[in-house]
Amino acid sequence: MTTTASATASATAPVADARALGLAHYAARGVLEHVLAEHGMTFQQQIVLRAAVTADTPQTPDDLITQVQGSLKADPADVRATLDELLAKQLLVADGAHLRSTDAGHELLAAVGAETAPITARIWGGIPAEDLAAAGRVLALVTERANTELAALTA
Repeated sequence: MTTTASATASATAPVADARALGLAHYAARGVLEHVLAEHGMTFQQQIVLRAAVTADTPQTPDDLITQVQGSLKADPADVRATLDELLAKQLLVADGAHLRSTDAGHELLAAVGAETAPITARIWGGIPAEDLAAAGRVLALVTERANTELAALTA
């Protein structure tokens, strides 16, 4: 009996499951957290700052808290504390009822992006587009289902 390379590869390829997803997430997050630490920033600070910078319209503190809480499933009080940290570091400033990123906030995100870009290219490089598309579809479905389950648990 003859086996092809693709049959062998698919037979030995790991199955995507919660553990594999978690391991990939924490490996990638570990890389990012290492870079962020060199800039005196935490993962949650980066997420909140990025949410403020990339918003289509200026956000209120409550808008940002809701958005980040929905993404990270973090305690709203912890997200508010993170906002306060970013305000104290002058990476965000109050502009009336809204928050906006300062030049320093934009520069910090740009520096982190520039530092992580070559690492990201090495991590993601060479993965076939069809594999990335399939993984994207699976991850979107897993996210949707997990969010539905969490909503049912917290209702």
